Amino acid sequence: MSRASIPKGTRDFLPEQVAKRKHIFNTIESVFQNYGYLPIETPVMENLSTLTGKYGDEGDQLLFKVLNNGDFLKKADQNSLDNKDSKAIISSISKRGLRYDLTVPFARFVVMHQNDISFPFKRYAIQPVWRADRPQKGRYQEFYQCDVDVVGSDSLMYEAELVKIYDDVFHQLGIDVTIKVNNRKVLEGIAEAAGIKDDFKTMTVAIDKLDKIGVEGVTNELINNGITSDQVNHIMDSLLITGLDELSQRLSTSAVGLNGIEELKQFHSYLDTTDHKNKICLDLTLARGLSYYTGCIFEVAANNVVMGSIGGGGRYDDLTSQFGLKGVSGVGISFGAERIYDVMEELDLFSTADISAVKAIFLSFDEASHIYAFQCAAHLRAKNISVDIYPEVSKMKKQMKYANVRNFEYALIIGEQEREAQKVNVKNLQTGEQELMDLNAIIEVLSK
Repeated sequence: MSRASIPKGTRDFLPEQVAKRKHIFNTIESVFQNYGYLPIETPVMENLSTLTGKYGDEGDQLLFKVLNNGDFLKKADQNSLDNKDSKAIISSISKRGLRYDLTVPFARFVVMHQNDISFPFKRYAIQPVWRADRPQKGRYQEFYQCDVDVVGSDSLMYEAELVKIYDDVFHQLGIDVTIKVNNRKVLEGIAEAAGIKDDFKTMTVAIDKLDKIGVEGVTNELINNGITSDQVNHIMDSLLITGLDELSQRLSTSAVGLNGIEELKQFHSYLDTTDHKNKICLDLTLARGLSYYTGCIFEVAANNVVMGSIGGGGRYDDLTSQFGLKGVSGVGISFGAERIYDVMEELDLFSTADISAVKAIFLSFDEASHIYAFQCAAHLRAKNISVDIYPEVSKMKKQMKYANVRNFEYALIIGEQEREAQKVNVKNLQTGEQELMDLNAIIEVLSK
């Protein structure tokens, strides 16, 4: 007999946990809809040709591959098999993979359905993704992303709109956050000003690890990749700048860097006309490791708890061209639902209303009362009042114990007297108070 287990990096969710997660998803979705975004869904699996080469070398290594159907070894590349070259053999034994994020599938979706949608196209998706990452706190191999993107417009208004979405969602969830903003063109300008234009990708990959390996670790990684100490010092000094005017002077010889600064100024020309509840700041150390970002980039950190980023995104100008549709710019952000859940648990931000929609349970003293309880429950449910019924007549102590373990707010108790009076004894399980009520009064109480 096999031991009951699940793959590492995945989790089961108990009813209370599912209710809390739905509270997060519903809050996020309501804000998406408030800004005029429309829902779509894409398959769990994509062709590996769709996924590979979009997330950088490290991202490609984290893709979950799906073995071909049937006798997959029969068509395997024999030379790669003999040499035990797992990387080379993949293309002959696996044509599909689990999606790594929701952005690349969205780009593929746009290309395939370009005649079915109107541009600019604003969409959101709330679906699971998979990454073969090392599981740790806040990092799982199966997790949900809540994405909102718009394609078909270069307007920096959308960058400001997406930051407002972040601000609204985290305010409604009660999480105090810092929303970090940068621009990949600014980073290109820093690389150009440091004399390492051709090593831009190397620089961003290293900078993206700053929060994990620190300044010394990033410095060593850059030097190990052939970048000189003077160039590294120029880069690290540039990353400490906090104002756009000072940055303009630093990047005065880089056209692409100045373009990125201009985009940040235009983004602020929209954003700064509105109020926001959370801190929004320029952070030049923000690099976002995914290779498809081309403009403004964003990342969100919770302020009162030790946790990795709980959201991120940015502008991507060339993603759909990789599937044959050129000239369609996009920008989007993602919410890390699993980390948001962990943050809210740690900060005790869930209310009892988030945990259960079922407030009351019927308890019965005898068989006739049990049948009457079934009738009463049907009446309440027809009025969209969620109730439960204990499934059998047993000692009231046993029934009450179940009601308390399930954290019901009310016990709706029926015996012979209540049945004959066509009423129910309503007991508040928090205060112990009891009152005889008819069904209309119960509807009023449970609707509050």
